[in-house]
Amino acid sequence: MNNKEIEVVSKRPASKRYDYFIKKVADFEEVWGLFDEGWAILEDHNGNHLMPFWPKKEFANLCAVDEWKNYKAEPIELGDFMQEWLPSMKEDGIKPSIFWNSNDLAVLEIDTLILDLEEELKKY
Repeated sequence: MNNKEIEVVSKRPASKRYDYFIKKVADFEEVWGLFDEGWAILEDHNGNHLMPFWPKKEFANLCAVDEWKNYKAEPIELGDFMQEWLPSMKEDGIKPSIFWNSNDLAVLEIDTLILDLEEELKKY
């Protein structure tokens, strides 16, 4: 990925970054999270737990700052993400936050994310 692409995509609105996420994750069959001694978790203004995910390592690394400065981008295989991670997160009451860019993010229900990924994967 070149720096220009990273900059342009990162500045898109959350809904456009979500669309990009779905397409790239389906293309490369992996999702990226930040990991140190555990996976990075956000808390929204209501105290809900959110786990951030990105479509590419480069985007995840951009968010490895401040309290996450020691975190490293780690891949998660898409099949594991859809079949194990998301159902487990749903049980634990953790919502996925998609493509945080230090400003905003797309937060959605796990069932919606799974359906969107399944629909995109049908195209392959």
